Amino acid sequence: MAALPRCISERVVIRGGLVVDGMGNAPIQADVLVEAGRVQTIGRIPKLPGARMLDAAGCLVTPGFIDIHSHSDFTLVLDPRAESSISQGVTLEVVGNCGHGCAPVAYPELVRSNIYGCQAHHEIPWRTMGEYLERLEAGRPAVNVLTLVPNGNLRLATVGTANRPATPDELLHMRRLLEQSLEEGAFGLSTGLEYGPEIGCTEDEVTELLRVTARYPGAIYATHTRNRAGQPQEAIAEPLRSSAAAGLPLQISHISVVARLSDDSRWAVEQALEQVDSARQRGIDVTFDMHTRPFGTTNLSAVLPSWVLAGTKSETAAQLRDVGVRQRLKQHKSIVSALARGNWDNILLYNSPARPELSRQTIGQISRTLNADPLDVVYDILLAELDDMHSVMVLGLAYRAEDLFMVFEHPLCMVGSDATALATDGPLANTTFHGAYTWAAWFFRHFVREKRLLNPQDAVRRLTSLPAARLGLSDRGTLRPGVWADLAIFNPQVFGERGTTFEPNQTAVGMVHVLVNGKVAVEHGQLTGERPGMVLRRA
Repeated sequence: MAALPRCISERVVIRGGLVVDGMGNAPIQADVLVEAGRVQTIGRIPKLPGARMLDAAGCLVTPGFIDIHSHSDFTLVLDPRAESSISQGVTLEVVGNCGHGCAPVAYPELVRSNIYGCQAHHEIPWRTMGEYLERLEAGRPAVNVLTLVPNGNLRLATVGTANRPATPDELLHMRRLLEQSLEEGAFGLSTGLEYGPEIGCTEDEVTELLRVTARYPGAIYATHTRNRAGQPQEAIAEPLRSSAAAGLPLQISHISVVARLSDDSRWAVEQALEQVDSARQRGIDVTFDMHTRPFGTTNLSAVLPSWVLAGTKSETAAQLRDVGVRQRLKQHKSIVSALARGNWDNILLYNSPARPELSRQTIGQISRTLNADPLDVVYDILLAELDDMHSVMVLGLAYRAEDLFMVFEHPLCMVGSDATALATDGPLANTTFHGAYTWAAWFFRHFVREKRLLNPQDAVRRLTSLPAARLGLSDRGTLRPGVWADLAIFNPQVFGERGTTFEPNQTAVGMVHVLVNGKVAVEHGQLTGERPGMVLRRA
């Protein structure tokens, strides 16, 4: 059971807005009464003495947005205000995606590179999923949070950094860690099959873990697919086979990334959607999501296999300096080299604090300037950033925006940030993750107001009831009497992003009021300081 939110007795009346229920129905003009943390009445509300009044004239009143694919696992521990999220109307984040996450933990130093936002000086005091969720809860997050079990953590706790399938004993240990994490409240399993800890993970190994997961009612499987050049069909076919064999609902994460697996990127995306539609016709429970960036983004350190990162800093440095080791590393297939697609002008170094003169250039440009091999350039940059190499981010410029975003025309497509919750001040002030401040605002502005490919109620459905249904949340994601009062109230003519590629940390505009569990977290566009989020645990 999730803990009850704090101070939920306040009575709030939202007056004069256009109510969008999240299920795709036509908007209605109505007031909304919130009391005891839940929606009580939708209709004409008389004046209520002592009630807090929120003016919603000219605004849509919708369910709070659900980020189906977030990486805020650790940033919500560091700064629970979630300013970048709450300012866009986000009231729930799903973490533990792509096989990355905060728990379980066997070896803190080993798992650090598998946690977005976790830097060298940060402590990881928890070990189990339950301990992590308790720590998250104690921090009083501004948004609701739930987590999946990251397969990368399971493998790092058992197989370690070895690039091979798990042995029977290791798989048994992984099963037990997975069972414990699910019993302590996780909502399912996630994989990131092209990241270092999981490259050696076989389809049979995944299927075995999914069979364990399927024993827990309501659990799901979310996958960052195994994306191999020239094999876009297999990228989708593999998780369809695994989830069907286990009888577990499947969520394909950021499905459009198959675009980089074929010279015909549009066909690659189209066939992915065709496979999903065909699978659903055969009775397989599969849905998917997509982020809103026209590029991929990851840590530059993801270019390295896990065994390089397993030792001390001095040991990692010695390996990166060794010419023989470098030759071995150059044979390693990573998500960074996959994003490059054979052309290092596709990899843009977004930030390098130790080598700022190289920032905002592509690895190809830098290598030509320095007359050096592109991978040697990468290893030299990582050496320069040895004290905090996981904070160096790169952008993969390997996509055409029209191919990535065509999936949003499919009625099953959900929207996710694929980013971390941030804030413009405090401990995360100097941290960036593209999409954090922009994803939901961009989606609404682009597809509703600018392109007019979606009407407001369908765009809201993608952000609310569709992900809620995927997660089995019957009392969130819709706006009707009795549900938790997670609400986004925004001006549809103004709501949009301000963040740009090189200046991403700018809060969205047009979000007027936000309620989380009945408490007002944003009023008249300003954070109130309330942090009424709940840590949700699978029942």
